[in-house]
Order: sequence, then structure tokens, then C-alpha cells
Amino acid sequence: MEAQVRLRPPTNRVDPRAVRYWMTSEAIFNGIVALVLGVLALLIPPARPWLLLALAIAMVIGIPYMIIMPIWRYRVHRWEITEDAVYTRSGWLWQEWRIAPMSRIQTVDTKRGPLEQAYRLSSVTVTTASAAGPITIKGLDREVAADLAEKLTEVTQANKGDAT
Repeated sequence: MEAQVRLRPPTNRVDPRAVRYWMTSEAIFNGIVALVLGVLALLIPPARPWLLLALAIAMVIGIPYMIIMPIWRYRVHRWEITEDAVYTRSGWLWQEWRIAPMSRIQTVDTKRGPLEQAYRLSSVTVTTASAAGPITIKGLDREVAADLAEKLTEVTQANKGDAT
């Protein structure tokens, strides 16, 4: 008889470096927005007041978001792997709790973009037979992510489920 899997809060936090990674990502995005609006304001004099207004609004919203969002995200994001399931909690304003029984896992992938590599971070994506899509755990130390992918692969291979 298969063990009952229940939704519950996961226990593990993402790596603390994820906060700096998320802040850097937002700073790059804000910088690009500011650069584009600033260049357009220089190149299009009749639209300059509106473009500078847009730039000011973007920065008034973007800078606090760049500071607050990563800290809040770090406080919310959790993950845990048991012999029976993968548990995750993610989100910012809209939080999502997900559970994936091991018998439903189809693939396990790790991903590191250039900025993640600079911070020695990785993401692990667990694809299941769920209409809700894959579960992604972002902001993991790259060694933790590699160990996690290896463990998930071992556990799912040992599980006799049909992954559908």
C-alpha cells in the first residue's frame, strides 16, 4: 500500500546567496530600463518630459522592489525532499505550495545561467505528469543542487510508480 502524501510546509531554505543574486538580477533589469528611457529622452526632445516621468516612475517602483522582493522571496521559498515526495513553497505576493509524489516524477534537470554561475547557484526542475507543470527549486548552492538531482534520480528509479 502506498504511503499517504500530504501537503505540509517544506523545511529547507534556499541558499542565502540567492538574495544577492535576485537583487543583482533586478538591478540589471532596472539599469536596462533606465538606460533605454534615458537614451530615448535624449534622442526624442518632444517626448523628453514624458520619458523622464516614465524613468522616474520606473525607478520609484523598481528600486524598492529590487531591495524588498529578494528578502521576502528568501523568507518564503522553501523546499524538501522525502522518500515519498518533493515539497516546495514559492512566490512573492501569490504563494504556491506544491507537492510531487516520487511516483509522478518523469525528469530531473539542473540549470545555471551566467549570473547564477557567478553566485555559485543552480536551479533544479522536477518535471511530473501534472497539468500544473514542473516544480522548480531556484537559488540552491550548485553542489546541493547536484546532490539533490542525484538523490531524486535514485529515489525515482527505486520507486515502482508509472510517472503518469
